[in-house]
Order: sequence, then structure tokens, then C-alpha cells
Amino acid sequence: MSYTARELPSRSFLAETTNPAYARRDAWERLGRVAERLAVGQRSGQDVSELEDELADLFAFLRGVEGLWVYPGGGGLETLETWAGRGDYDVLAEQARVAAWQLGRWSDKASIFGGIGESVRQPGPDEKLPGYFTLLVVSDTDPAVLESGLAELRSYSRPNDDLVFDIVSVDSFEAALAAVLVNHDIQAVLLRYDFPFRSPAAFGFYGPQLDELDAEYGLGGAASPPRSLALAHVIRRIRPHLNLYLLTDESMPESHDTTYEVFDRVFYRYEARSELNVTVMSGVRNRVDTPFFDALKSYAERPIGNFHALPIARGNSLFNSKWIRDMAEFYGRNIFLAETSSTAGGLDSLLSPHGSLKEAQDKAAVAWGAEHTFFATNGTSTSNKIVVQALTRPDDIVLIDRNCHKSHHYGLILGGAHPIYLDAYPLGDYVIYGGVPLRTIKQTLLDLRRAGRLDAVKMVLLTNCTFDGVTYNPTRVMQEVLAIKPDVVFLWDEAWFAFVNVHPLMRHRAAMASARALEARLRTPGYREEYAAHQARMDGLDPDDDATWLDNELLPDPDRTRVRVYATQSTHKSLSALRQGSMIHVYDQDFERMAVTQFHEAFNTHTSTSPNYQILASLDLARRQFDLEGYGLVARAYEIALTIRRRIATDPLIARYMHVLRGSEMVPEEFRPVHSQETAAVLADKASGWPNARATIETNEFVLDPTRLTLFVGGTGWNGDEFKNDVLMDSYGIQVNKTSINSVLFIITIGATWGSVDYLLDVLRQIARRLELEEAEFSPAQRKVFERRVHRATKELPQLPDFSAFHATFSPHEGSPEGDMRAAYFLGYDPENVEYLMLDEVRAAMDAGREVVSSSLVVPYPPGFPILVPGQVVSEAILEFMDKLDVKEIHGYQPDLGLAVFTETALTDR
Repeated sequence: MSYTARELPSRSFLAETTNPAYARRDAWERLGRVAERLAVGQRSGQDVSELEDELADLFAFLRGVEGLWVYPGGGGLETLETWAGRGDYDVLAEQARVAAWQLGRWSDKASIFGGIGESVRQPGPDEKLPGYFTLLVVSDTDPAVLESGLAELRSYSRPNDDLVFDIVSVDSFEAALAAVLVNHDIQAVLLRYDFPFRSPAAFGFYGPQLDELDAEYGLGGAASPPRSLALAHVIRRIRPHLNLYLLTDESMPESHDTTYEVFDRVFYRYEARSELNVTVMSGVRNRVDTPFFDALKSYAERPIGNFHALPIARGNSLFNSKWIRDMAEFYGRNIFLAETSSTAGGLDSLLSPHGSLKEAQDKAAVAWGAEHTFFATNGTSTSNKIVVQALTRPDDIVLIDRNCHKSHHYGLILGGAHPIYLDAYPLGDYVIYGGVPLRTIKQTLLDLRRAGRLDAVKMVLLTNCTFDGVTYNPTRVMQEVLAIKPDVVFLWDEAWFAFVNVHPLMRHRAAMASARALEARLRTPGYREEYAAHQARMDGLDPDDDATWLDNELLPDPDRTRVRVYATQSTHKSLSALRQGSMIHVYDQDFERMAVTQFHEAFNTHTSTSPNYQILASLDLARRQFDLEGYGLVARAYEIALTIRRRIATDPLIARYMHVLRGSEMVPEEFRPVHSQETAAVLADKASGWPNARATIETNEFVLDPTRLTLFVGGTGWNGDEFKNDVLMDSYGIQVNKTSINSVLFIITIGATWGSVDYLLDVLRQIARRLELEEAEFSPAQRKVFERRVHRATKELPQLPDFSAFHATFSPHEGSPEGDMRAAYFLGYDPENVEYLMLDEVRAAMDAGREVVSSSLVVPYPPGFPILVPGQVVSEAILEFMDKLDVKEIHGYQPDLGLAVFTETALTDR
């Protein structure tokens, strides 16, 4: 049987990628504590039977999983069990504590410092340690023969190598899958040609997924296809960055059409082990290499005569200064040694990369599953403008979420394309917008087809994910939109979602993964058959009835459809890059044929000729971290997010005043046909918290990114801005980015720690306790004041306004809701065309029958979306929203002057 990417089950492996690794670490910590108590009880003659039972349970748990790691590993655990069997609890306690400490600090890398029962070496504070990774070997070869071969493989590593590895071996498909899921140090996998499906050890934490694989492909049967190929495909699905190698007994292995696509190399059993060692090391080293960062380091170490344009280069103007030497001392010497405006010395040019920077961008494209990746040093704001300008022309139509980042609106103004604003679904109880329903997008396209403007639609522009974590199902959106408009370009603003591609939980909701999967699906013969059947059904329906298109899942024509997808990501917002470091990822079948020249022109238009090399180097390094440890870091972030949700939901004191908004509160029922249970009881059960959400994440139109925790604080009496500044920041030093009227948003990044979790939960508990004590001492008047504040934050909320319309002056095509925002924007440059009206004056003018039209973008922050754009008619709903929105900062609105609007003469004379 042949395996393709399309045939693989769409599994998130949600629970399996989080809980077992952390449960194991906790078990090692408890093992040391129990052993210590046993030693004390043994010496004092106490009854220790309960402790012995607890110790036995810990050993039983670890016995089931420890073989998936090198350190302490199955052998180390057996040694500890031997000491326990002899009653050597003092030795057991000491060794278990050392193991737990080493495990917590180094994980599998601890094996290079000594194993259980050995003298453990502690590296010095300034010692430069080699990079470490674990090689997973999957083989059911006789253990003695296998260990001999593995020992030889290890022996080719040299003591002074900058990169070292150790080996963990398993003997089945089941155990290999478990190891890849939970051991984050695994970077390469060597598979024997075939091996058993099931393992003698039961890895129950992902049993259902294994059962589904068996049922779908018959991998447990005697006549199953080669399990090495099936396992390789599943690993590619879970951790696509790993290096995969096949070891076969046949000089020319049986041919399968994807063998050489899924494996990095195929080895014959009797080939030199030295070649295998070199290949494994080379594969990981290639991912470790950071071409541009290495070039920058090399440049900084060279003696340079500085005669170019930057005085601070090499730091001389700072270190020799009498007044600003503290700047050099604060930032350190290296940042100035690496500063230059020259592209010599291997540094390359951002505007025309051909060397180290081009290599770095190509590596990033591979890591994120793109065809091309471009680095940007001016943030995703600039990246958005680049893509919009490159892919659209004046009079093109762009379907755009009205609540997207303001850079998109300015991009449209600069390029001259006409926006049609799409309203996202509102969450009135929290004054938050969600995503734009697919039905809304399809209806807009159908309306444009009737108006004769469908051909002008060039781009669909959506935010994935939103600030509060609402994510789309991009594959489904693109599939159905392309069924109506097969050549449309998609721009997914993933400013806050750069991490998503590295982990299977939400990867299928990333733009690049979705584009690649969709394009691969459209190429298969099976899809052609599926499309033919679909078209036969559609031919029997009325094409002029909107319900035909709205009520059915649409499939695009494989012969007409072009997959053209762009994603902009703020790498600095969710990965380890310097401020304003961003990437543009491209998966466009027509990029070279139709877009490459325009893209580079737009890139040059918006990119500085003196880009910051430190930002570029940090993007190169962020790719390395994403590639090598992103899977583990994101898994930890998900686990931390789940823990916070669970702890808040099950803490009666905190829950009295605040709670984290659940998916059922952030996504209306109509967009989530698959429901997940999110009760406090379910969240309290750590084992069921994640698996329960699996089907939801895979199927629903919108789901929440787990790393976004929108904390509803309406019950505290503070509004979101007060809670953010007066409470969290001023009193406890906790920083958050975004608020709404009655919520604050916590973002769990890869930089979050368990210590920060404890602190946050402790702070929330202190706040709740403070409120509880104050309530207990309220006078009747104080209670009324408090209840009034709570009522204002939970009931007296401004209604979220929909986009009204563009004024007829800026509506260039009858029957189409598009607007010429560029014309409106520049019309407002002439002061004679603009007047300022206070809000009550605007309302009076509207009551008198005047259409009041905004001449600028008006963006209240929070919530941070534009309620008015140039050329838009002011509505009563917008005025009511501005009246009730108690915020200090409204971009484009001057309280002392009022709202900038076009004069009636400006509108009639144009």
C-alpha cells in the first residue's frame, strides 16, 4: 500500500504531546521524596508499608514510559529498582534526587554527564557544552546484536565534536510513536525496514489513535504494508522537522512511491556504520547551522577599518565617549562589533540576497513549509503592506476583515485596491469580535458575481489568529472560496501565530500547512473522482439559488484552481527574535510566473536600504530554535495554558470574580458543530482536558488557540483597562498586551515558566481575596457602588457596530459595496475638504438628513479595530459605540476638535 500526505489521518495527538512527559518528571521528583521518607522510616522502625506501595506505583508508572528516554532510561530505572528491592533507601533517595535534578535541567542531555550509579559531572559555569540530540532507533533485532551495532555507531563520535548524540532504541511502531510524541530531544529517527506494530508495554495515553491507525491501514495484521513507511509518514505528520532514515536488509528495497520522499536517506544493512554516523550528524548539523548569524559573528571577530556610514560600528564612538559610554556598557560590545552598513564579509543584502541571508531565508522556508520566505525588519505592519501592494492593483477588489490590523487598511490606501469590508461575528457580552464566517465570504462573492464584479476580486485577507485566539480553518475557507473564484489570492495575517507550524495540535490551522495540503490534495486522482461526483450533485441544483452555494460544502475545480497563499508572521511576538523581526511566507503556484517582479518591487519600496543586521540574525536564530526545540517548547506552552485554565476554573475564590472565557463563549454554537465539554469537572481532570478538545480542533469552523487566555473580569468591578494598569501592572508587575471593556488577555508564549504560572495564580487569588474581604465590610452605599460598577462592566456595554457603507462618492461601481478608500484618503489631505464635528454635532447633522462621511481612520484602543475608515458613512451605531466606549486613546479622533469628516461641498464637487 502506498501512503500519501492526503491519506494520513488528521490527528492532533493532543493529550499525548503534553501530559506524559510532565507526569514522568513529576514522578521522578516524588520518587526521591518517597525514598527519603522510606529511609527515615526504616531507621526509626516505623511501618512503611504505605510508602512502599506508593514507591511500587511510581516504579510501575516509570517502567511503562522510561524506555522512551535515554536518561535515566530503562537501564537506570532497573538499577534503582534493584536498590529498592534490597531496601537501600538512602542510596535510592540520593540517586533519585540527582536524577530528578539532572532530568529537570538537561533532560536526555544529562546522559553525557553520567548515568545512574555513576559519578555525575557538573559542568562549569563558563564551560562551553556541545549541542546534544537523541537518535531514536526502531528495530526488533536481537537486543545483544542491536546493542553491538549501536555501540559501534556511537563510537564514531569524537570527544571534541561540537554536536553529540545518544541513542534510545525501541522495538515497535507503538513505542516509536510514543517516543516521538513525548521525547522532545529526539531529532533523528533510524527505522529498520519492518517491526511489530504493538508493544509489550502498553502506552495507554494514546491508545485510541493507535487503534484508529490499525483499523484504517491494517498495520496490526500479518499482511500489513511495511510499517517503517507508515511510521515515517505519521512522524512527518507529527514532527516534520525530524531527520528520518531507513535501514533495510535488501540491497534494493521494495519500491514504494513515497519512500524517497519521506526518508532523508536509505541505508543498506551492511554499509559502513561510519557513514550512517556522519549522515545522522550532518542532518542535524544542517538544521543547527545559522548562515547569516554565523557570518555576522565572523564579521564581528575580524579586524575592520571602519570608513562606512555608521559611527557606532565597532563601538568606538561610544566607548571613547565622555557622555554616552553607558550606552555601550548597557548593550555590550558585541552588538556594536556586529554593526555595519556593508554587505561585504558574507553578510549579504536584504534587498538582493544571494549568500548567507538567502541561505537563512531558504532554511526558514523549509521550516515553515513555505516555497519562499522573506525576512523583514520593520515588523508585520510593513510585511502586510508589501504583500497587499505586490498582489493588487488599483480597482482590484480585496475582501477584508474590517477588524484586521490597521496596516492592511493603509496598504489598500497606498495600492489603490478597493476593500469590501466583511463583518466578523460579534461577542457582545465581551465587546470582542471573532472571525468572519465562511458563509459571509461566500455570500459576498455571490453578490459580486451578480453585480458583474467577481472578476475584479483579487484577494481575501483575514487575520489568523485574532488577538483573543480565534483561529480559522484555512483549508476549508480556501477550498470553498476557490470553488467560486479559482484564482483568488489569500493573505493570512498570522502576526501572533508564528509558532503554530511546529506542533501538530493546531498546525492544520496554519496558512502554509493548509496551502501545501490543499495543493497536494488537488493533484491526486482520488480528488478528481471526488470532484466529479460533487459536480454531478451540483449540476442537479439551481445555480441561481444562493442556497446551492451557501448550504453545500464546495469543491474547487482541479483544472482551474491555483493555490496562491501568503502569510505574514511577527516572529518576534511568539518566537525568540528581536523586536520588529518578521517573516513573509509564500506558497504560490504562480509566484514566479505572475508575482515575483511585483513582489520584489513592493519589498524594495517598503524596506530600508540599511536594515538592522541584529534583527536579521535573530530571525535566523529563531528558525534554529523553532526547528530543533520548538516542538517541545510549544508543547510546554500548551500544557501551561491548560494548567492555568484548569486551576482558575476549579478555584472557588478566583472563579467567584473572574474566569477564562471558554470556546463555547468565544465561538457561537453555529460555528462549532462538534462540541467539547469545558466544565470545571472536566478541566479538573488533567488527563481528559486535552483529549476532549481533539475533535473540536480538527473539525469546527473556528476554534481557540489554547495559548490565549481571555480573562473575564467583569465581576471585579474594574474595567479591562483598570485591571491591566491599576491592578496587574501597578500592584503586581504583571504585563499584558490587550484588554476589552471587561477582559484582559494573557498570552502564554514559549518563554512562559512554571514559576510565572504560580505567580499569576497567586496574584489572581490575592486579588479575589482582597475583593472578598472588601465586600464583607461594605456599607449599603459601598455595595451599591460596587454593584453599579459590575453592572456597567457586564450589562451596560456598547453594541459592536457593523461596517456601515462607503459614501456614493467613493463607490465606483454600482451594485458593489467596494470603496475607493485611496481617493477618500487623499481627498482629506486638502484642509478645505475637511471639517471637525463634535459627536453631538455629528448626530444633529445626521438627524437633519446629512450623510456624514469620515475622512480618516478612527481606531479606539481598546478594542483596537477601526470603527471608521476614509470614505465611510457614519452610522448611529458607530456614534453610540463611541459614546459608551470609555477609553483614553482613539487614533484618528481628537477630543478637543471632534471627528474629522468631509464637508458637504467636498463630496458634491468631486
